[in-house]
Amino acid sequence: MQFKQIIGQDRIKQQLVQTVKENRVSHAQLFLSPAGSGAVPLAIAYAQYINCLDKGVSDSCGECSSCRKYERLIHPDLHFSYPFFASASTKTAIDVLEEWRAMLMQDTYFDMDIWRSKLDAANKQANIPIAECHDIIKKLSYKAFEAETKVLIMWLPEYLDKSGNALLKLIEEPPANTLFILIAQNQDQILTTILSRTQIVKIPKLTGDEVSGYLCNHSGLTEHQAIDYAFLADGNLIEAKSLAADVQTDSSGTFTSWLRMGFGNKVPDLVDFTDEAAKWGRENQKNFLKYGVNYLRECCLILSGAEALVKLPPLTLDTAKKLSTHVLTLPMAEAIIGELEKAHYHIERNANPKILFLDVSLQLVKIIKFKTLPAGTQYIYN
Repeated sequence: MQFKQIIGQDRIKQQLVQTVKENRVSHAQLFLSPAGSGAVPLAIAYAQYINCLDKGVSDSCGECSSCRKYERLIHPDLHFSYPFFASASTKTAIDVLEEWRAMLMQDTYFDMDIWRSKLDAANKQANIPIAECHDIIKKLSYKAFEAETKVLIMWLPEYLDKSGNALLKLIEEPPANTLFILIAQNQDQILTTILSRTQIVKIPKLTGDEVSGYLCNHSGLTEHQAIDYAFLADGNLIEAKSLAADVQTDSSGTFTSWLRMGFGNKVPDLVDFTDEAAKWGRENQKNFLKYGVNYLRECCLILSGAEALVKLPPLTLDTAKKLSTHVLTLPMAEAIIGELEKAHYHIERNANPKILFLDVSLQLVKIIKFKTLPAGTQYIYN
């Protein structure tokens, strides 16, 4: 894995490369990042750059013997630790190493649900047990086979329970030329004893442009569709890929058209919309409702005078401004959001989509016709 293969995160890449050039690589680092931001590929690329035999100015060469082994994740001095589902035949992470490598070779952007799907999880809880901690201590006590630096990448140290304290001495005083990289999503769930012994590297969410650019290039989406899905995913490339895997629709155009029907009290058109929405399939229905919630929350920011925080793309933003200026009020937006969230909840539980979308459409008309005021205030007929 080379830095150039990773989406976005240019500032973090430069920062990591600089630590190697200046010989100030901290022996225990915590990559703290939201899901889908690329922390795992960054950690692998960082380790590969450190051990590259012919480093470039900003990336590993990708051709030396060390890089070739890193590319296939088989370097003897690259170790992984991660949550798994312990059983009689699975006692340490190495027992499911082949499944781990296969998943990474397929896609380095993944989450716990994807990893769970690769294993026989049954009803067991994932964790990093004491046996895994002892195995880490054993592996890192050996001399490096061929690299200058041994690297252990631990994904989701949040799954360490108190047994993780067994690693404290090793993390604080590791053998020479040993690097720990912990990749976490929730700082509050990490053992404080481990947290205090690491240098935190904060990795931000991907930008909307980075996500939409990836979708345009790899998912066959139109520019508008890619922008819609990037907005929905909110910097999470895993979520964006999942959305793009469904039937591709123009969420922004469809949602604003639906709102216009409600504002115009066009009940026959709303009935036609209901018939069409009922055919989309459950995932696309959920995506549409989720988009509507996110869109209206952005409108709420506009209505509250916080337009600088709005993340809508330019064309959609222009429509949202007009909507917020001439028609929508904050209580109306909040009421519609409530209806959409309820609809999303019921769609997840296999409610009849035709009945549900018709009900939501009629509620939309009611909210607009009887302008919704703050709680405790009666509706005023328009």
